[in-house]
Amino acid sequence: MSCIFCKIVAGEIPAEIIYQDDDVMCFKDVAPQAPTHLLVIPKKHIGSIAELKDSDTNLAGKILVTATAMAKDQGISESGYRVAMNCGDEGGQTVGHIHMHVLGGRQMGWPPG
Repeated sequence: MSCIFCKIVAGEIPAEIIYQDDDVMCFKDVAPQAPTHLLVIPKKHIGSIAELKDSDTNLAGKILVTATAMAKDQGISESGYRVAMNCGDEGGQTVGHIHMHVLGGRQMGWPPG
């Protein structure tokens, strides 16, 4: 297994885990781009959102619902936050396992960056 997120799920690489259940995991990003920067991932390996199938509909929804719950839990829900999923090299995806960024705790500009 070479996927860093799969290794985190398996407990082979440490992470500051905020939440997990049977399907998803949320942990702090090791290179935060905002005061609050979390990653929500499915425990099932899916390389990118381009690889999602109809059978993954509930899992994809659970990732978004978990991101929303984590924003509330981290105290950024009221002031606002950004969620983002990158897809492929040109979309900025750097880890080949789908993940949703949850960023907040500061004013988020547009375009991102």
